[in-house]
Amino acid sequence: MVTLSKGLRPTAHYIVSEANGYRSREQAVIASGSGKLDAGAVLAQVTASKKYVPFNPAGADGSQTAVAILYEGCDATLADARRTVTARDTEIHADVLVWGAAVTDLQKTAALAALAALGIVAR
Repeated sequence: MVTLSKGLRPTAHYIVSEANGYRSREQAVIASGSGKLDAGAVLAQVTASKKYVPFNPAGADGSQTAVAILYEGCDATLADARRTVTARDTEIHADVLVWGAAVTDLQKTAALAALAALGIVAR
């Protein structure tokens, strides 16, 4: 279990701007066992299940590639949680994103590049 929660962070606090309507967002399933996650947590998608988990650069199941940011916090410790994620066409504040404790600056840079390829641009 990975616990990234550092206290309740406001919904979407990391967004500078996003596309009109809900174009930037998607509904996602955060996988059970992911722990308590704050808004702004960088997420990856497990290839086999298509469920989202905290970004883990050491993973080999899809969790090693950043693909979204958690829009609103959740507790996925014991059960899956359906939540909104930022999936595309958004400017974000990079300095307020939530990362796992073991994620290095170099890995954060690579993750931000992967997000930029999806149109999630860090400022």
